[in-house]
Amino acid sequence: MEHQILVVGIGPGSREYMLPAAWEAIATAKTLVGGRRALETLAPPEAKRRVVDADIEGLLNYIEEESRQGQVVVMVSGDPGFYSLLPALRRRFPRERLQVIPGISSVQLAFARVAEPWQDASLLSFHGREIADEVLLYRSGRMLSFLTDRLHRPKEIAERLLQLGWPETTLCWQCESLSYSAERVERSTLAKAAQQEGFAHAIFIVKAATGGEEEFA
Repeated sequence: MEHQILVVGIGPGSREYMLPAAWEAIATAKTLVGGRRALETLAPPEAKRRVVDADIEGLLNYIEEESRQGQVVVMVSGDPGFYSLLPALRRRFPRERLQVIPGISSVQLAFARVAEPWQDASLLSFHGREIADEVLLYRSGRMLSFLTDRLHRPKEIAERLLQLGWPETTLCWQCESLSYSAERVERSTLAKAAQQEGFAHAIFIVKAATGGEEEFA
């Protein structure tokens, strides 16, 4: 018998930002799949565990095998619909086998922290991937957000945007460890961000001024 696979968004990190439905699914899980940190902090002691690693095919095989015995809960950071394991799961399993519980993404929390609407923002990721220059071109009033990694920190992204013609005074925010006690949100300009180290695995928000508006406002 094939059982349901629950894909659970666990939010940006802190349990207080996790939806009650997500916490209930995790607390009652018999088999849990997730990142090492999430398993260490959220998994019930008696649950079977499988750490997500680079072997995605092996991970999918494990989920398929375990789901023959019972329900499997797959924990993903943020929201399952935003740069998570959900596309890989959809390629392996039919839609009817998957139950998705949404979560608050780190990008959503970053925009909340800086009190900016994000319905018109371009949501991009440099996390393990590249972005073509034409996607990054300057336009008045344009807003971008980036998931960063160790190779593409806000410093490197700011340098690239400046090379593509973005004004040095363009407003930006670097958001790190959101929802944790070490949370850090720093308001800056592209020129300053291009000189600053750190903020790997962060959210980087860039906001171009509209016509007649001061850039650093």
